Amino acid sequence: MPIGKYAATWAAGVARRAGNHAGLKRANVLVFPCGTELGLELHNALQYCTHARLIGASSIACDHGRYLYRNYFGCFPFCDEPGFIDFVNDFIRQHKIDYVIPAHDGVIYHLGGQQQRLKAKYVGSPPRTCIVCRNKRLTYETFRDRLRIPAFRDLNDPRVPMPVFMKPEVGEGSRGCFLARTREEALFYAERNPGLLALEYLPGEEITVDCFTNRHGELLFVGGRRRIRIVNGVAVATQPVSDPEFERMARMIQSRLELRGAWFFQLKRAEDDSLALLEIAPRIAGSMGLHRNLGVNFAQLSLYDAMGIDVSIFKNDYPIRMDRALSNRFDLKLDYRHVYIDLDDTLIVERQVNPLAIAFLHQCRNRGIELVLITRHNGELNRKLRRYRIETLFDRIILLDKMALKSDSIEEPDAIFIDDSFAERREVGLRRNISTFSPDMIESLMDWRR
Repeated sequence: MPIGKYAATWAAGVARRAGNHAGLKRANVLVFPCGTELGLELHNALQYCTHARLIGASSIACDHGRYLYRNYFGCFPFCDEPGFIDFVNDFIRQHKIDYVIPAHDGVIYHLGGQQQRLKAKYVGSPPRTCIVCRNKRLTYETFRDRLRIPAFRDLNDPRVPMPVFMKPEVGEGSRGCFLARTREEALFYAERNPGLLALEYLPGEEITVDCFTNRHGELLFVGGRRRIRIVNGVAVATQPVSDPEFERMARMIQSRLELRGAWFFQLKRAEDDSLALLEIAPRIAGSMGLHRNLGVNFAQLSLYDAMGIDVSIFKNDYPIRMDRALSNRFDLKLDYRHVYIDLDDTLIVERQVNPLAIAFLHQCRNRGIELVLITRHNGELNRKLRRYRIETLFDRIILLDKMALKSDSIEEPDAIFIDDSFAERREVGLRRNISTFSPDMIESLMDWRR
């Protein structure tokens, strides 16, 4: 079966999915923990899926998941605590959960490794695979005769080649990893943590290969991405890269491990340019958003496959690069039923519509909040609104003369006012005692939860 742009098995289930798929109910899908990079990618990937109602949970009382998951629960014990699976099963029964998607390597080990105890369908690979992939030593022992793996270094040998890369047998990201440039430094780290593996240092580029295997054991997708910039073990800058070796290695891994749904493996180039296996993970990766924006939605593919639907893949072919950074989300305790917004330099800025302002106004329309345009626009107002295709957006339009105060037109106590002018905001805020916002503050009014 070809892997790549036209990898497809056009089955009856896929054909039905192209229509209304009337026989498929909307499933309750639990993502745990939902505030990790994996959980955030799962939200991005599934928030518009018509067959999934997302429910996010976390062991932290307030993590970033609460700003994205409309159904959020910050009450879970940590996955390694006694009674964790019993707690999850009680939650499954109480909230009628149909599917559970793990979003952390530790959860994959504790839930995926004992998924037969779960009272909901686990979306992912079988237990043995979850256990093998959690432990780097066990992973290397499984594949050392078939794939290039980092060579183990004996720190008791004074002639050991340096530098040495030290990493935990069990861990994720780059936590607990050290590059020891001398044997003394390596021995220091080993004494502090006897569980560290001492491995050869691989100086080349790091590559992640994203894969998808369906429930029939068919490898439907293999796609590499170069990890250009890495922060705390997360690829924050990445772009596609291809190499025939990726598919060969993916098929070799699948011949030894039973994999299902989304999974990936990480490689690093050695000095001789060979590719060495760093790790295998039977889960979604946070940076799979790169391939998702080429048309390969791993989370949705995995969920549909768990539902028993035959899926297919069609990948777009255009240059793309993904870069990630911290983003702002706000919890604003403000109740309002009316929005007054200025036009020039607020809604229309430098002859362009302000896209964030438009998104916020449509958010208000969805919630039945009245929208009022209040402006001193000097010119043909209706013509300008038509030019920018916003003439039907507002419930009311107030056109003021140059000397009128905007506060004279605002009477409701449960209103907010948006204007680029500090003087206007100050006058309205002081006289009407309502909250006022400049264009750069609109981000705090957005609600990204779904």
